[in-house]
Amino acid sequence: MKAKLTKLSVSGFKSICALDNFKLNKINILIGSNGAGKSNFISFFHLMNWMMASPGNLQEYILQLGGANAVLFDGAQTTESIKAELNIETKLGENNYFFRLAHGGGDVLRIMEERYRYSRFDFPSPADWTTLGAGHSEAEIINAAKTDKTANTILSLLRGCVVHQFHNTSRTSRMRGKWDKEDNLWLKEDGANIAAFLLKLKSREPKYYWRIVETIRLILPFFADFDLVDEYGKILLRWRELNTDVVFNAGQASDGMLRVIALVALLGQPEQRLPDVLILDEPELGLHPYAIEIISGMLRSVSQFSQIVIATQSASLVNYFDPEDIVVVDRDKRKSDFRRLDSSQLREWLVDYSMAELWEKNLIGGRPAR
Repeated sequence: MKAKLTKLSVSGFKSICALDNFKLNKINILIGSNGAGKSNFISFFHLMNWMMASPGNLQEYILQLGGANAVLFDGAQTTESIKAELNIETKLGENNYFFRLAHGGGDVLRIMEERYRYSRFDFPSPADWTTLGAGHSEAEIINAAKTDKTANTILSLLRGCVVHQFHNTSRTSRMRGKWDKEDNLWLKEDGANIAAFLLKLKSREPKYYWRIVETIRLILPFFADFDLVDEYGKILLRWRELNTDVVFNAGQASDGMLRVIALVALLGQPEQRLPDVLILDEPELGLHPYAIEIISGMLRSVSQFSQIVIATQSASLVNYFDPEDIVVVDRDKRKSDFRRLDSSQLREWLVDYSMAELWEKNLIGGRPAR
């Protein structure tokens, strides 16, 4: 059994004033108006991923976001700290990780509290916390994980929470350039190493490579196969098309084609290589409705092996999921509100309307409101 994130509590982070014991299911599709807070929810996982990167990149991430004042709810004058607790379930018990980031001089965030524990399901009460000190600039759980199994379980899951976002398909996109052939362990968040990733699958996991190729053909019927050539340790994304001997390269690909290739490669990789939590920000961007249907089917299949967290603006994508998969994000003045749908409350509506229609008619929320 893979570890799974069962509950999340966050306060003081961007527009998330207070999110308490929010339950995460196998599939979590966040919908809502622009600025409601979907991206801030996704951004929290960005924060966790950077915090857990050895030897710790919290300060670098905060700097990129414009300093601590920019990530605290309504600024440091309103909110002094960010608090978070994550509940991670494994086969025999539950791991808990808590931290508090406080605003400090120089507009930085310092870790003023950090602790973790593991409680077995067959024990009557929760275990005691292991505390990791206070006042440090980077996460101490990184060091604790070197010798402690619980800390390592938590660290491994949070390091795997990579937010994949394939929005940048401009001429300067890293997907369009050459990449180190050996940098292929996992697909990078922007798909930069897509050619190296595919070449590794072709040589070591051909069954999955050909499944990816065949799925791409469903969306791009002219596609034949990739043409992946090692050029002195570097590799460029190239492909062939049906009824021609011309080899095309990534510089000639449309934006939508690049996104299709990246999404299908990510979702079509071997199940054992999938992250515990797979996070996608607006995967529907630039995709044809039929492509959205295919990608939605892949997401449902992948959810058997990984938790799915998605932020979307696509009514078409929402139609392929159940009400319990949908989390409606609304803005209540300055705060983001998160609410999971309940099919029992929508049963009569769903007789006559699709999920997309309920959203568009503002019967479930997730629309702009004054």
